[in-house]
Amino acid sequence: MSDDIQVAAASRTVFGKGASRRLRRENLVPAIVYGANEQPEPLQLKHNEVLKHLDNESFYSQLLMLSVDGKEPVRTLLRDVQRHPYRQQILHLDFQRVVAGQALQVTVPLNYLNEDTCYGVKTEGGMINKTEIEVTVNCRPRDIPENIEIDMADLKIGDTVHLSDLVMPADVELADEVEKGEDSDRILAAVIASRATVESDDADSEGDASADAAGEESGD
Repeated sequence: MSDDIQVAAASRTVFGKGASRRLRRENLVPAIVYGANEQPEPLQLKHNEVLKHLDNESFYSQLLMLSVDGKEPVRTLLRDVQRHPYRQQILHLDFQRVVAGQALQVTVPLNYLNEDTCYGVKTEGGMINKTEIEVTVNCRPRDIPENIEIDMADLKIGDTVHLSDLVMPADVELADEVEKGEDSDRILAAVIASRATVESDDADSEGDASADAAGEESGD
């Protein structure tokens, strides 16, 4: 688990759509923090600082030490990000307070290792098709992993990685109950033949067929 990320916020005393629009014009992001049997607290954050945080993959899944008005930070998780549909603008953030020792559910990214040296890619000319880039896990706050690793090195064309193939860290379990052979054991990634490989195989097959036909004609 990585070091906790420090996030600075200020109390928000203005509410409503009009007030939120004014905050955004001032390069501030409306937000809220809730949970831990406490009242929800409206917040505002500096937009440029939020953008820097969002560039960090860990910001989406790791513990965030949220300090409001310079007070002692509280442990939180980012639960929602609202973005403008086409501008590079963050419209709203939701944070959830975290209770120490209390199990929670969080989404963590999948980290695919050795993609370039994957046997099916490097030797067989295939490509990796990822159907999922994150999974949901259950764990205590201190056990949240930065990511779940998947080693692609030895996979050949036609091989797949299922949910049940994941090696989970200690004290971390998948939120989905998985049994091999069941529909819940979905595919996360597969090594497939690239278009160039398929076309090359087709061309070789046509060439072999032409050679066979020529041999039959010359034998008549």
